[in-house]
Amino acid sequence: MFDASAEHTTSRAVGPSPKPVKSRGWVPAVLFGAPILMGLFYVGFNVHRDALAAGEPIAAGAFLFLGLALLIAFGFEFVNGFHDTANAVATVIYTHSMKPLTAVVWSGLFNFLGVMASTGAVAYGLVMLLPVELILAVGTAAGYAMIFALLISAIIWNLGTWALGIPNSSSHALIGSIMGVGIANQLMSSVVNATSGIDWSQAAKIGQALVFSPLLGFVAAGLLLLAMKGLVRNPKLYEAPAGAAPPPLLIRATLIAACTGVSFAHGGNDGQKGMGLIMIILIGVAPATYALNRTLPDSRQAAYAATLDAGQAAFAAHARGVTVADADAARATVNAAVRARRIDTPQQFASLAAMTGGIKADLREHGSLGRVPAAGMPRLRNDMYLVDTALGILKPAKGYSAAEIKALGGLQGTLNDMTRYIPDWVKVATALALGLGTMVGWRRIVVTVGEKIGNSRMTYDQGAAAGIVSAVTIFAAERLGLPVSTTHILSGSIAGTMTANRAGLQWGTIRGIALAWVLTLPATVVISGTLYFVFRHLF
Repeated sequence: MFDASAEHTTSRAVGPSPKPVKSRGWVPAVLFGAPILMGLFYVGFNVHRDALAAGEPIAAGAFLFLGLALLIAFGFEFVNGFHDTANAVATVIYTHSMKPLTAVVWSGLFNFLGVMASTGAVAYGLVMLLPVELILAVGTAAGYAMIFALLISAIIWNLGTWALGIPNSSSHALIGSIMGVGIANQLMSSVVNATSGIDWSQAAKIGQALVFSPLLGFVAAGLLLLAMKGLVRNPKLYEAPAGAAPPPLLIRATLIAACTGVSFAHGGNDGQKGMGLIMIILIGVAPATYALNRTLPDSRQAAYAATLDAGQAAFAAHARGVTVADADAARATVNAAVRARRIDTPQQFASLAAMTGGIKADLREHGSLGRVPAAGMPRLRNDMYLVDTALGILKPAKGYSAAEIKALGGLQGTLNDMTRYIPDWVKVATALALGLGTMVGWRRIVVTVGEKIGNSRMTYDQGAAAGIVSAVTIFAAERLGLPVSTTHILSGSIAGTMTANRAGLQWGTIRGIALAWVLTLPATVVISGTLYFVFRHLF
């Protein structure tokens, strides 16, 4: 079995590998115990405050259940730090540009800022993989079984591969777990349909990002290294670290800047991977509080109403005068259209127009989302989610006027604003979990990145090129709403610089990374599918 922490016997430049920070006595307990206790109190306080503001008291039993579910979700983000977050500090620690503790704190700060600046697009990109019928029934036993199964599956695989020294992507593990739940739910459904399983078109889109982003890092980092060699003549830049002395000031600043960029981009992308699932947990236990974005200002309601009007008119224009009997009939028609993943009949457009009109009427009756009664929140959210999903299937282009395309795009933007949001306290708690995970698992990654990918030790220019390319790639993926693996992008970038430098690659490491790619999806599919089956029967 490949061991990322094992020493390789290949000859390389002499110099010490980074040593772990050693603490004795009560110091580790305080460093980890205090933030964990403060984080738990912070989460509990915010949930209680939000529920009181929404007028939705949470019973003690439900509050404890919510606490357990959130603890597992934040536990996934903590374990994510073992695998991924430490990549951000690997180059600066290995090149002695920053001391380990300083680097971890510095990276944690910019991970925190990256999480806080994130758009939520990656979070809801992953949520879109989940079976539609389970999203619509998120507060039921099946919804809870889904959440627990996929989170526990991802944690089991991440911890297992970390303990065995197999390089693994948390994104890969989470996506495999989601796929396992979707496949199991489809097999267990009495009526097998598209909404009972996963969205394969969304899965293909995410899969392409996971596959091609490391290849992009490999090529781009190699090219950047060659460009640096042609443009920058400072010989110190192309040396491997010797001893424990830091590199020259300009080189050191470049490496720290690259680390900062990777940390910020990592927070924006990886920090979101559990956020969408955390929101589903909150919606299931406290729908009146979290089902819809109550924080939207009243001043925007008029603009939202205008987009709903325009969207309803665009649907009605393709209904050709067909009408629907009532709201229930409209929902049934749209549900069937989403199951078939095809919307092209007048009846379907008439139903979408009716549902959009119903959403508009609810908002106008109550004045804003914040004033919608608790009892009406789940139905209104499900209507919005169905129409939003239908718009994703429709993808208007040919056969639609420019005004209609604009109207339907504006409608989808409004629905996303109302349903796809993440409270700031969720971001803060996620950033804390990621940071604590980084402090536990950084050394194994540092040694792998510095010594186990190429046949020679990583030089300053390689660390800088790999860091810059990784930061740009991860940040671009976050803006596009695509989850990517920090581990594999940085490893691919380092491999690209080694190849460009004609240093050669350590194929034991490459085989280990390939093994993780091959095993992660089927393993997590089986684990999460089995857990989902068990939890469905237990709940």
